[in-house]
Amino acid sequence: MRWRLLLSLIIFLGGCATITKGTTQSIAVNTPGVVGATCTLSSSTIGSRTVVTPATLTVDKGQEGIVVRCAKECYQEGAGIIASNIEAMTAGNVIAGGVIGLGVDAVSGAMNKYVSETSVTMVPIQGCRARHASSHAGQMSRPPRLG
Repeated sequence: MRWRLLLSLIIFLGGCATITKGTTQSIAVNTPGVVGATCTLSSSTIGSRTVVTPATLTVDKGQEGIVVRCAKECYQEGAGIIASNIEAMTAGNVIAGGVIGLGVDAVSGAMNKYVSETSVTMVPIQGCRARHASSHAGQMSRPPRLG
């Protein structure tokens, strides 16, 4: 009877981080002073995701860092890595959930945590002038006709 209770407790507590912290996380991506940069985030866990800054996205947690590459006209490409760290709760999981809990959290990615916000620096290209978004650039536009 005691073994069943102990086994039930281990299974119940197994995967503590999976239960309390989840397997996904929100990450904010910013390019200070450069609104509207297109950033691609990639890793084997999340695949490839593209956002326009400033942005917040939810990603699956994993052991591998996420590579960030940002681009915008008239700026040098910016790059960085969002590091993956081990959740502090993992040590408690070894005690409470044992090897089973640690295994569940490792497989699910729940034992990992990314930095919640990353800033990618983008340097302006001297003398560059951004092209206008409109194909009618240079043409005079008429004010809207009323009445």
